[in-house]
Amino acid sequence: MRTHKLASLALAVSAAFSTSIVAQEAETIQKKETALEQITVTAQKRTQSIQEVPISVATLSGEKFESLFSGGEDILALAVRVPGLYAESSNGRVAPRFYIRGLGNTDFDLAASQPVSIIMDEVVMENVVLKSFPLFDVQQVEVLRGPQGTLFGRNTTAGIIKFDTVKPTQDLEGYAKAGFGSYGTMNFEGAISGGLTDELSARLSLLSQERDDYIDNAFTGENDAIGGFDEKAYRLQLLWEPSDDFSALLNVHGRELDGTASIFRANVFDVGSNNLNANYDRDTIYYDGDIDGNGADNNPQEYDGFGASLKLEYDMDDVTFTSISAMETAEGSSLGDIDGGFNNADGTSGPGFIPFSAVTQDNLDDLEQYTQEFRLSSNTTDAMNWQLGAFYYDASFNVTSVDGFFGATTVYHENRTWAVFGQTSYQVNEKLNITGGLRYTHDEKSLIVGDQNVDGFAVVIGAASLQDYDPINVDDGQTSFELSANYRITDDMSAYARYSNGFRAQTIQGRDVAFESSPSVADAETINSYEVGFKSDLLDGTLRLNGAAFYYTVDDMQLSAIGGGNNFTALVNADEGEAYGFEIDSQWLATDELTFTAGYSYNHTEIKDDTLTVGGCGSCTITDPVADDGNYIVNGNPFPQAPESIFNFTARYTVPMGDNGEFFVFTDWAFQGETNIFLYESVEFQTDDNFEGGLRIGYENFEHNYTVALFGRNITDEDNVKGAIDFNNLTGIVNEPRILGVEVKYSFY
Repeated sequence: MRTHKLASLALAVSAAFSTSIVAQEAETIQKKETALEQITVTAQKRTQSIQEVPISVATLSGEKFESLFSGGEDILALAVRVPGLYAESSNGRVAPRFYIRGLGNTDFDLAASQPVSIIMDEVVMENVVLKSFPLFDVQQVEVLRGPQGTLFGRNTTAGIIKFDTVKPTQDLEGYAKAGFGSYGTMNFEGAISGGLTDELSARLSLLSQERDDYIDNAFTGENDAIGGFDEKAYRLQLLWEPSDDFSALLNVHGRELDGTASIFRANVFDVGSNNLNANYDRDTIYYDGDIDGNGADNNPQEYDGFGASLKLEYDMDDVTFTSISAMETAEGSSLGDIDGGFNNADGTSGPGFIPFSAVTQDNLDDLEQYTQEFRLSSNTTDAMNWQLGAFYYDASFNVTSVDGFFGATTVYHENRTWAVFGQTSYQVNEKLNITGGLRYTHDEKSLIVGDQNVDGFAVVIGAASLQDYDPINVDDGQTSFELSANYRITDDMSAYARYSNGFRAQTIQGRDVAFESSPSVADAETINSYEVGFKSDLLDGTLRLNGAAFYYTVDDMQLSAIGGGNNFTALVNADEGEAYGFEIDSQWLATDELTFTAGYSYNHTEIKDDTLTVGGCGSCTITDPVADDGNYIVNGNPFPQAPESIFNFTARYTVPMGDNGEFFVFTDWAFQGETNIFLYESVEFQTDDNFEGGLRIGYENFEHNYTVALFGRNITDEDNVKGAIDFNNLTGIVNEPRILGVEVKYSFY
């Protein structure tokens, strides 16, 4: 299997690095005058070298980050670009689902919680729609692997993806970038920053991403009916610095999306096979699904969002006070032809056999999120550093699910959280540093079932009746903690050990109310994680090699039983989830002109609950044993959407062109190993050997600060299955097509 080949390849790369280390240490003829750039992170809410943080952290920035989005990609482009990180969605460009070290949540509902937290400019994006805010003018991405419950709170049991955008400057600077590619893809991005007064500076950042519809609907005969998008976003930041001791940063941002939800493709697998069959055609679908009876709606999606934050910092001699106040809003809708095909009144259907048509629409209305954080932190060079803080979160929204048969149902969600936390770090001696942290969090949620559509077809014909549901209120308070030690072996190498604990708050799932099923509730889950690792800068700073090994258990693990023959979405708790593995991150400046990066992760995950059973698919081949209740026993199965292995690789080669420019070639590749899509295991709904590659070839002029490049995303045009619908046929979701284009960027400063 290619999983083993990828593991061998990763070991070969590591061995090659090791051989190079030995050879170059033996030959001390001359030293390189260049070295890798030092990376700083704010993983512990203070600026530190990545090599000093006792956490498994990976970063993305610069060309390695920007090249991922040159073809109009959204935040899902980060999947498998960092060892241990995966992402997918069945909701198009909104509501992404993230996984770190195999731990995530497959629930597609707009009220779903996730164990991976998204932090943008120090503000948590809790709702799944907020997590999809477009990425542009980003300074750096930090992926923190493992629980981060002390400083960042509940729902961080898997880790954090932290985005920091470029901040305002007094000096005039900025950039403009334009890209044009396949399928009418157009990307425009730019920013301008500078001082308005001696004390006030500003930065305006803009993004526009477009793609034409390119997929034909063969059922209606409409060409270029689906597949495109139009995404607009902006960010305005104002930084006021009236003195050296005080600063105020205002961040106002928004987005508008008009595009296509996920594209479901009916019966693209044969029974007993997970290979795409003859029913699959990237450029063709067969949709009859709509809500209003006026014809196929072609899976439209529209979302708007607006937010603002205010960060205040005041240095009081040896202590710094920080306040971050933020609000986020969003609303929109997505429609999906769930069966992925058509079913006519005369009994004909396709592609393949589809017992009946199914179409649903989810509307998110009145999402409002308010957060407030206060922090006091030490600001000295003493052996002991500390920080204390308090956090408050308040969110409310409603979700209306519209089904072509049952009608519409609205549920109202509210969530309030407060927490107090502290962390301290003590430099025992010049080699040993110890860090400890503690946080108490109280979380409460409520759900109220609102209007149910009395005109739903199922109600009219007597196949369904209006239900009466009592409000649901749940709350829980838990303590999270961590303890770590970092030991500097040499000036260029350190080792660390970390124990961390955290929890994902209780969850309420109300989507099944739309199908006359009761809401479901999952108790809070708790994780205990153990990690050891090393960080090193070798070969006179030209080789950076970091690694970590981990083991964790999740008690009362929250899982989502998605789809199946009844198409329900129910929350369940497993007794325990267990995982172990490792990840390696490396960067090598082989010569002044040639740079490599490589990363590999291995994750073994396992559900441990011999009494947990779930429903099965409508027409697939399930390999799990059958329980007495007719459901399937998932004990021993891997976590859903948890790649067993991830390997990524980049290379950049440059050739000087005169005194003021260079020709460059940059390529990036990512490989995803065996991945089980659902809780149960079946032949059809698992993937292996997925990979994608990117390429940039161009010229950069340093004197006039411009770059011209040809780019390609998914350059080998791979058809990779990313998800599935297991309702009434073998429906699949595939990756984006190959995009080829040209990009021009001009910077000024």
